Amino acid sequence: MKLPFLYLPLPSRQPEIPAIMKRRRFLVQSTTGLAATHLIAKSTMLNAATAQEPKRVVVGIMGLNRGKDLAANLLKIPGVEIKYACDADSKRAAAGAKFISESGGRPEAIQDFRRILDDKEVDALICAAPNHWHGPATILGCKAGKHVYVEKPACHNPQEGEWMVRAAQQNNRCVQVGNQRRSSPGYQAAMAKLHTGVLGKVYLARAFFNRLRGSIGVKTDAAPPESLDYDLWQGPAPRRPYRENILHYNWHWFWHWGNGELGNNGVHGLDLCRWGLQAGFPIRTVSNGGRYCFQDDQETPDTHDVSWQFEGGKQISYQGLSCSQHAPGPFVSFYGTEGYMEIEADGAYKIYNSANKVVDSGEKTSDGQPEHMKNFIDCIRANDPSKLNQPILSGHQSTLLCHLGNVAHRTDRAVHSLSSDGHWKDEGIPKNLWRRDYDPKWESQIST
Repeated sequence: MKLPFLYLPLPSRQPEIPAIMKRRRFLVQSTTGLAATHLIAKSTMLNAATAQEPKRVVVGIMGLNRGKDLAANLLKIPGVEIKYACDADSKRAAAGAKFISESGGRPEAIQDFRRILDDKEVDALICAAPNHWHGPATILGCKAGKHVYVEKPACHNPQEGEWMVRAAQQNNRCVQVGNQRRSSPGYQAAMAKLHTGVLGKVYLARAFFNRLRGSIGVKTDAAPPESLDYDLWQGPAPRRPYRENILHYNWHWFWHWGNGELGNNGVHGLDLCRWGLQAGFPIRTVSNGGRYCFQDDQETPDTHDVSWQFEGGKQISYQGLSCSQHAPGPFVSFYGTEGYMEIEADGAYKIYNSANKVVDSGEKTSDGQPEHMKNFIDCIRANDPSKLNQPILSGHQSTLLCHLGNVAHRTDRAVHSLSSDGHWKDEGIPKNLWRRDYDPKWESQIST
């Protein structure tokens, strides 16, 4: 039987390629493949870098004394841009802008902080202006859609503190108060151990602040320097004549603009005491002190002892001396039924048992300023005020201790207050100590 014929096409024959041409084709194909691989790898790297690049945060700084220190910390945070350097004194604004430029920024020097609020590109206002500006600038900043970092004390008077809390909540803004030790790794570790009950029941916290300050002298009214917009510097405060011993620092010692050393530096230790005790608003405040060392224009005490009582059998005591460098002890200390703890300004701490023996300790870290600024920026990027280490409500509670201490001093009486909100019960205390008067041009803008 014959098999059927199967037609199978013959394979096509390709012309022979010379060896040298084969090598050239190989090199071209290899080079093309490597180039494509390189482009793919480069694109992947760029995409990864873009994905990891932090969100840009634009800020304006108001007040260029303390503001320069804050700027130096901000410039170390990737993705932060300082667009404005603002001060009512044009010379200080220019010097601040120069300092920031030398540190890597490119700010514009301005005098009126409302330029910052009007700029939609700006995400945050950094307020390091005098105390009488802290509350109004924060409130206006929140209303303008800005997040705010406000230096301590949170406000000039108790009413402003309540308005600030409301403004932050109503506008969903991050408002961080400059009690920077809340972000110190050393203090965080110490407080964590304190709150585990290592001292038993903690019933007393102590703080102090000493500084050798001289007399501010006696001055008469004068014309302000040409570089200073004194009307803008006063802002929401009722008008007072310019005197040479007010600016740029001694306003701290006048009730019209400042809160004395208790509000200037004492608030740092008081905030730590309240944090450690886990206390809110006090129920009783007493004060002793006066102006003992110099007879000059200063209104606030140079020697000040204040004590606050809280519900649950807790107390905070503070001693402030403006005419002595002698430190009476650690920055803050806590006393419990089973021992005590001492913490230094740099975050180093020691824990003692009832027999006065050291049972635990921690090394110094930092005062927390770099970490505090980063925490603020991180919360802006996350749009999450709940992650702030010192949000405005807590800052208001600590600052209110200063206000109540000063009220007790100025009225020469014990101040009994409500644990719910800190308002005093005594109707005989002047109302202008809770809520100040304002310049009519500003009042309607800041009240909420």
